Amino acid sequence: MSRAVARSETPTRVLVALGGIPIALGAGYLGGWALGALLALVAVLAALEFYRMAREKGALPIAPLGAAAAALWVVLAARAPEAGPDSAAYPLLLTVLVLAALAAAIWLRGVEGEPLRSVSTTVFGSVYTGGLLGYALFLRHLPGSEGAWHGTALLFAPVLLTWASDTFAYFVGRAFGRRKLIPRVSPGKTVEGSLGALVGTVLVALGYSLVLAGFPTYRVGLGAAALFGVLISVAAQVGDLAESLLKRDAGVKDSGTLLPGHGGALDRFDSLFFTLPLAYLFFRYLVGV
Repeated sequence: MSRAVARSETPTRVLVALGGIPIALGAGYLGGWALGALLALVAVLAALEFYRMAREKGALPIAPLGAAAAALWVVLAARAPEAGPDSAAYPLLLTVLVLAALAAAIWLRGVEGEPLRSVSTTVFGSVYTGGLLGYALFLRHLPGSEGAWHGTALLFAPVLLTWASDTFAYFVGRAFGRRKLIPRVSPGKTVEGSLGALVGTVLVALGYSLVLAGFPTYRVGLGAAALFGVLISVAAQVGDLAESLLKRDAGVKDSGTLLPGHGGALDRFDSLFFTLPLAYLFFRYLVGV
């Protein structure tokens, strides 16, 4: 994308973001089924985009089954979010999904429909979208969090830091970017932008630690906050590159056209697929301990 095109899309991107922020904040604050409903919708849209990209490569995923499973991952998380993934019946859903995909492939795909690729993309697409988005609910309802504001602050820690990482990468890359990071995967990303994202995210994480300090549990010191910033920035960049890899393999520019100026649901949430589970593990098993 040229810089002129990028500049022309900036107002649209900002307007769409401003419209989505209140919805995200409201659902995050309410948590539970309200957050689950929003995430389930995103999971279905993202899964359908993934399956469209898979079809560009000649695969024939069983999209209705995979999209339904993507929503079910989130529904299971919303059913008992305080229990975390260990008690969310995730192993049961994965087992049923694999069996259902294999059974469906017998009649719907046959040998000619490349059932190996069909079943693999069906299962992976649902886990990649709904399975990973479900961690937002586990994070929002972490055991020991005190009330809605505390849970919201924990949920938006990786969201804010992911946004910070993307923002710093974009502006530092535009201003100082010279060396390409991984041009075969994402030609626009630079080493300078990546380092700027890392430093900027750490600074934001240090500032956000002051917000978390106002709550009785899951508070982080400066060292832990800096570590959290590094982890989130790295995960956000890997998540972005992972989706770029899939799009480049499929030969598409964007995963969809759902959000003007932002692309599809996969384009908008690609980094969060990585940062939400990582943030849950960080707070649950490092800070929580």
